[in-house]
Amino acid sequence: MNPLLDPAILFFLLGAAAGLLKSNLEVPAPLSRFLSLYLLMALGLKGGFALARSGLTGEVVSALACAVTLALVVPALGWTVLKRVLPPFDAVGVASTYGSVSAVTFITAMHVLDLQGTPAGGHMAAAMALMESPAIVLAVAMASALRAQTAGAQVNVGTGGTATLGGGGSSQALGTAIREALTDGGTLLLIGALLVGLVTGEAGAKSMALFTGDLFKGLLAFFLLDMGLLTARHLGGLRGIPPRLVLYGVLGPLAHAAIALGFSRLVGLSVPDATVLMVLAASASYIAVPAVLRHAVPEARPALYIGLSLGLTFPFNLIAGIPLYSHFARAFLTP
Repeated sequence: MNPLLDPAILFFLLGAAAGLLKSNLEVPAPLSRFLSLYLLMALGLKGGFALARSGLTGEVVSALACAVTLALVVPALGWTVLKRVLPPFDAVGVASTYGSVSAVTFITAMHVLDLQGTPAGGHMAAAMALMESPAIVLAVAMASALRAQTAGAQVNVGTGGTATLGGGGSSQALGTAIREALTDGGTLLLIGALLVGLVTGEAGAKSMALFTGDLFKGLLAFFLLDMGLLTARHLGGLRGIPPRLVLYGVLGPLAHAAIALGFSRLVGLSVPDATVLMVLAASASYIAVPAVLRHAVPEARPALYIGLSLGLTFPFNLIAGIPLYSHFARAFLTP
């Protein structure tokens, strides 16, 4: 099936169209939250069941190692590029947002691969969880370093000498970010469900077949309808974003996906696993990271990192990115 003709993607487009037409169509917030938690739980279970069947193979270890490496490389690369075109704290905000991952994009990619009859390994759910948190920690650490540099410069100008500034506040902020990253509800549910699926194995898969099967497809379509509405509401935020940053919202994910493809070829990942790794590298967080940045890095402008990730990169990946990454994975990794 053409990914663009998948009902879930079409419902996303319907939601976006309804939002742009100023329709009164809406999904209640509690229902949207439930759908998000259900999808993470179902995906975690499916991943655990698949991992119970395959075991901890060399490819599993390689995929997880690539995921961790990308979680460090992508935000570092983003910071290197963005600090040339944005104020430092804004560069931190955008780099960390693009250094993390979008669970919805990941879930959609897994769904599309399932429909194509080429499912990715269950361990890719663990890869997603591993890639979500490092960018948050790096963002707080970089912001703390920037504040220390600014304070140091102010002390030098004001006194003509040097002074040693206390780092207690920075350490506390970093500790809070690490704790929030490790205890995020969605991540905990995903990993917990993965472990439940791993422990219960085939027996659990049979008993939860309805929960993780046809029901998943329908509720994903419902959730993407809501995401389409949400995306339409954030498109207006793109108006105030510099053109070069809008360009980054498309070219950045493509570059990150290319790096993931290179890693996949280097370690010999299968085409489906490589596709998902490319999707993860190309995606950007619009929930977990922005929630932390709002209070951990208040100097960064939310309109930039939320508007760009949700208004541009998310729909690009959902509509064009997933089939594009799948095509290149097949082209470069098929013997």
